[in-house]
Amino acid sequence: MEKYMEIGKVVNTHGIRGALKIMPSTDDPTRYELLDFIFLNQNQKRTKYEIERLHYHKQSIVLQCKEITTMNEAELLRGAIVEIPKSMALPLGKNEYYIGDLYGLQVFTMEDEYLGELVDILFTGSNDVYVVGDPNNPSQKPLLLPAIQQCIKVVDIPNQKMMVHLMEGLKEL
Repeated sequence: MEKYMEIGKVVNTHGIRGALKIMPSTDDPTRYELLDFIFLNQNQKRTKYEIERLHYHKQSIVLQCKEITTMNEAELLRGAIVEIPKSMALPLGKNEYYIGDLYGLQVFTMEDEYLGELVDILFTGSNDVYVVGDPNNPSQKPLLLPAIQQCIKVVDIPNQKMMVHLMEGLKEL
């Protein structure tokens, strides 16, 4: 069975002809220019859409899809996750990871103290922030780790493990 990866999210409509405003979740938004189609995943239902044209608007991408012709049709897709088959993913460089592969990693300190699971990623202006918590105990206060080299030391995707250096004061936040 084909695996899919997230490359964005439909955040709004654009215009009266059903264009979708997408917030990309990829380091290189121009990668959309290489695509002929996307999949939109909404409520665990994945549907294929053919791309007619796209342009950039501030930090977002505006996509016109062949199958969507009205603003009302586009409005129904607000919140949908934009996906592509993992086989279409661009190759990664050294120390680069697909965002979707980071979720669920078990996080440990360099001294092998278990901190929890990577449950979310916050995208900030300067660097991403990894949210580490216990998915079985949502009342536990999450640990926020900046995704910088001084903090994130080892990311081992095959073994589902991340090793981190807890900088002073991080546990108290």
